Amino acid sequence: MKKEKTLIKVEDMKRFYKSGSVTVKAIDGVNFGIKKGEFVAIMGPSGSGKTTMLRILGLMDNPTKGEYSVQGLNVGQLPEEERTYYRLTQLGYVFQDYALMNEMSALENVYVLSLMEGKSKKESMLTAKEALDKVGLGDKLNRIPGELSGGEKQRVAIARAISKNPRILFADEPCANLDSRTSEQVLEVFKELNKKYGQTIVMVTHEEWHTKYVSRLIKLKDGKIVSDRKLHKGKRA
Repeated sequence: MKKEKTLIKVEDMKRFYKSGSVTVKAIDGVNFGIKKGEFVAIMGPSGSGKTTMLRILGLMDNPTKGEYSVQGLNVGQLPEEERTYYRLTQLGYVFQDYALMNEMSALENVYVLSLMEGKSKKESMLTAKEALDKVGLGDKLNRIPGELSGGEKQRVAIARAISKNPRILFADEPCANLDSRTSEQVLEVFKELNKKYGQTIVMVTHEEWHTKYVSRLIKLKDGKIVSDRKLHKGKRA
């Protein structure tokens, strides 16, 4: 059996910030690695540091201390311009509010980022169609967000994130605005992307039942890892 390669490596990561005269330890010295092809859920109570962790991993925030590398590259130490380029071209993001442009079709919402990166319209449309097919929306390319359900909007957001074939897909409470049934449909999309296409996914969630879709669960409390375990139900075959 081929040994999985470590994709993400975090060493003694800390993120402190001031709140008045108080120093808040949002992340307080964590260490972990994530292998390529894992589907990891990060959980914890409010204020545990899970969103801060995701923002640092997604290069949207900087740690106060520690190292963060992806495939051996210390991305945490990249100059700001290089960080921005790496974030735009190598990482994918799915947020709870969809962040779609209402006047654009599903297809346009997906391929507009590729156009902004300098790719041709033909190439951008092709990759956008492929991504929408992967999330089950190949028959709704021309629908605008107002003509889509909440779950379909989130799937468009997922398609937009995976259209550039990111090394890592980050999801911040992607089902927060969805009911249970729609949440299941969205999580099934994540599960298929992970199992069928080997997409590495790191997802923040507060719902315990979401863990049946993932292969690993990291729990945080007060900025520290209190539990890190494999989940057999979500483990890839």
